[in-house]
Amino acid sequence: MATESPTPTRGGEGRDGAEAVARTARGGALNMAAAVAGAGLNLALVVAVARGFSQETAGLLFAATSVFLIASAVAQLGTANGLVYFLARTRAMGTAGRTRHLLRTALVPVVAASVALAAAMAVFAEPVAELAGEPGAAVYLGLLAAFLPFAAVVEALLAATRAHHDMAATAAVEKVGRPLGQVLLVLGAAAAGSAGLLAVAWAGPYLPAAVVAALWLRRVVRTAAPPAAPPATSPEGPTPAPVAPREFWGFALPRSVAQVAQIGNQRAGIVLVAAVQGAASAAVFTAGTRLLVAGQFATQAVQFAAGPRLAEMLAVDDRAGTARLYRSATAWLICLTWPLFLLAVVYAPLVMELFGPGYAGAAGTGVLVVVAVAQMASASLGMGDLLLTMAGRTGWNLANNLLSLAANLVLCAVLIPPLGAVGAALAWAAAIGVRNLLPLVQLHRMVGVHPFSVRWAAAAGAALVWFGAVPAVCAAALGTTGASLVLAMVVGGSGWTATVWRMRTVLDLDGLLPKRLRRPTPDPATTG
Repeated sequence: MATESPTPTRGGEGRDGAEAVARTARGGALNMAAAVAGAGLNLALVVAVARGFSQETAGLLFAATSVFLIASAVAQLGTANGLVYFLARTRAMGTAGRTRHLLRTALVPVVAASVALAAAMAVFAEPVAELAGEPGAAVYLGLLAAFLPFAAVVEALLAATRAHHDMAATAAVEKVGRPLGQVLLVLGAAAAGSAGLLAVAWAGPYLPAAVVAALWLRRVVRTAAPPAAPPATSPEGPTPAPVAPREFWGFALPRSVAQVAQIGNQRAGIVLVAAVQGAASAAVFTAGTRLLVAGQFATQAVQFAAGPRLAEMLAVDDRAGTARLYRSATAWLICLTWPLFLLAVVYAPLVMELFGPGYAGAAGTGVLVVVAVAQMASASLGMGDLLLTMAGRTGWNLANNLLSLAANLVLCAVLIPPLGAVGAALAWAAAIGVRNLLPLVQLHRMVGVHPFSVRWAAAAGAALVWFGAVPAVCAAALGTTGASLVLAMVVGGSGWTATVWRMRTVLDLDGLLPKRLRRPTPDPATTG
């Protein structure tokens, strides 16, 4: 980087570091509350499509929306991470008044790219659908194209609000508002018996979401930006120059390709299963992987709160604070995701019955179990991908994601013909492993941080006891029935809640409480 950093500070494990962790925990709690609602709404969306329409129609929609989301990721050009990174750094260095300059640098190319891609999707809908193995999806692709620019812009707008530590916009717009609109419109299309309206019902809420996000960001910027330009110097030394477009895009574009690879990892299996085994099999694979969405929402709840903090800490070389936040956030991820995934492993057949009788066979349950185990492993290794990005290593991040995508595609080609949807799930699990293990090694060598600590062991142990052992006993005694699941959730949830409360200081969760109720911060040497 050409910019000059202020004098480094390294007090992260002391009072300042503990307060940064506490603020992140509070922001993550808001995101998590919205994530719970969002996960339920996204699951309801898939259930509404699966139960309201035939497997063939559901498979066509899922294939078309996979192409749409990949195109949206391309059009975003990596601006979400770029805005969080540079806006957080400028705030840390006292130059927050340059927000509007950064927004212009980021958003104008995104609008242009998204409009161009939308036009291309509309014109080439039939060839793209044939390439995906589902010619019938061409009509859906043509309809979805109209909403592509709104989907591309909304994520960049919300990322800019998060860079200002405003988590409410993402919670209200992306986690609750848009998916709620999708569910209601899809239910309306199902009630009308119109498969033709299905694509519009799925994509339509992106338009109001973009409008609300733009108005919200306008208010945030007006409140946060100083009325005049910052002084040329500061007590710490020269004020860094404004971020040049070349510097911004040098960071953002590698992240853009990496983001496309991530979306490709999530959606390639759907398209390839559809091409090899048909739309019905693709619908089963999609339903089995929807648990990932719930886990992703929990992960994003922590990442959205932690990303700006990590960028600010790394901007002033606060490695101790970075390490503490990284380890605490990993423990939070385990606390948030392992209970869900462990229950899914034990009660996989029952969970898949939500989507209908055609989804609860061996293929659907197999996909669900594989994805759940892979996501548990991913959560246990922490948000290394995000930390690598906030450290400015988008080139490394790009290489990791491309290797992950390559592993996924190669294994899909090998495993889908004999194993079908389960083979695609296994390929995806291997890709998740590549994407998480590489940053683990790179971060340890570059920054000297890792996700493992007493916090990690405490979170994993509590989850395994209350959501692994207890559900296993209930299932063995009562079978994988609804009554058994309810009993496991009541007993396991009660025990887990009490255990996490007792360990709240070790887990760095005291920041959720008013200061007068917090325990003294433990010695970092004993908590990692």
